[in-house]
Amino acid sequence: MVIRPRIRAFLPALGLYMVAALFIGYFGVNAYTGKNGIKARESLDRQIGDLAGELERVKVEQARWERRVALLKSDRIDPDMLDERARQLLNYTDPRDVTVMIKHR
Repeated sequence: MVIRPRIRAFLPALGLYMVAALFIGYFGVNAYTGKNGIKARESLDRQIGDLAGELERVKVEQARWERRVALLKSDRIDPDMLDERARQLLNYTDPRDVTVMIKHR
């Protein structure tokens, strides 16, 4: 009969440890897979890397266009750039130009 009081003293402690283990497990799973968890952070880091690469490409393209626009400003027009732009807008070619026809697939 001594065993039953020992079991009664042991079961609440075991139940408390089980509840604590369930809480720790729940928060551990959420820390890994939750909205702000480790997997979400890895995904955000990948997106940050992709967007940083795209930002660099856009900055290079912006600098290229700024150089081209600067060549077309009225205070310092580049004659070659003006000629290229006028021919493009007017769909005009010089008789001395070599025109190569490319067949698109």
